[in-house]
Amino acid sequence: MISNQILQNTLDGLKGIAKIDLCVMDVDGKEVASTRDFAECSKAVAQFAASPADAQEIQSFQYFKIFDDQQLEYVLVVAGSGEDVYMIGKMVAFQVQNLMVAYRERFDKDNFIKNLLLDNLLLVDIYSRSKKLHIQTDAARVVLILEADDGKDSNMLELARAHFGANSKDFVTAVDENGVIIVKDVSDNDNGKEIEKVARSLESGMRREGLKGIRVAYGTVVNEIKEVSRSYKEAKMALDVGKIFFDERSIIAYSELGIGRLIYQLPIPLCRLFIHEIFGNKSPEEFDEETLTTIMKFFENSLNVSETSRQLFIHRNTLVYRLDKLQKSTGLDLRVFEDAITFKIAMMVVKYMSYMESYDY
Repeated sequence: MISNQILQNTLDGLKGIAKIDLCVMDVDGKEVASTRDFAECSKAVAQFAASPADAQEIQSFQYFKIFDDQQLEYVLVVAGSGEDVYMIGKMVAFQVQNLMVAYRERFDKDNFIKNLLLDNLLLVDIYSRSKKLHIQTDAARVVLILEADDGKDSNMLELARAHFGANSKDFVTAVDENGVIIVKDVSDNDNGKEIEKVARSLESGMRREGLKGIRVAYGTVVNEIKEVSRSYKEAKMALDVGKIFFDERSIIAYSELGIGRLIYQLPIPLCRLFIHEIFGNKSPEEFDEETLTTIMKFFENSLNVSETSRQLFIHRNTLVYRLDKLQKSTGLDLRVFEDAITFKIAMMVVKYMSYMESYDY
């Protein structure tokens, strides 16, 4: 349903062009939007709505019926009489009626996309409603999710719709107050770099609008409309996993999650058991900053002792001493690939547990 504010803005704009006062009332004669007080026409509107006529002139006012899907929705009242006023009234009624149709179609498509994303539709309903709404079923699409720290307090949804313009192949919607979802048509080019370019363009566009803490995540490309919900679930997981393991990045793709995707799906009790088996009663969080820095730099340099010591500005023997000390306390030698993998996974599990515990509170 079109909002009263949209109707009011439309009437104000049309009055500025036609220089004639206009009013839209419901079938009971209650004013919905107007450019001046039309209270005197209320009774006549109710009588006109019950009559078989589509247009009528009563006491220097022109009345026009406005239908929505063959159902009488509003009555337009135009101040004045004569052929010119009648023609203006017909055009205004036509404009409002088309506006209602456009908003109804947008609402229907928006409602369909929301239910599609949330897996609320049967397969037969997906294809029948797609056909009815003129939505191509075999186009290549990818789902992006946009979030911002102050997104709840902004008109982020409208900003995103404005960013993607009037492209009928793209859909911009929201299923909750936390973020905006974009179902992007990539039929012309499904190259991963192009999708990342779209994500970066969206991020920079939102930043120019003053939004802070912007995060964009996206799933994989799907070629059937029934698979759009899968791309949405992937994008949602990418957003969540990105906050845990890639918190320094503002854009993250599902295909980049790596082992973090598996850890994210582990139950917390199993994680605690794993950490206890690796470290006993000691937690990796208890390591001093020097040790943690050494470990992270060692991993960044693919377990290369010489390059790590160079980047840390320490002697090779100092680094070896630190690694030996860590081995004594944990039983893991990071110079051995298998031990390094175990330690790396353990650190990620600890980070995941810390995030989930803080999230619960």
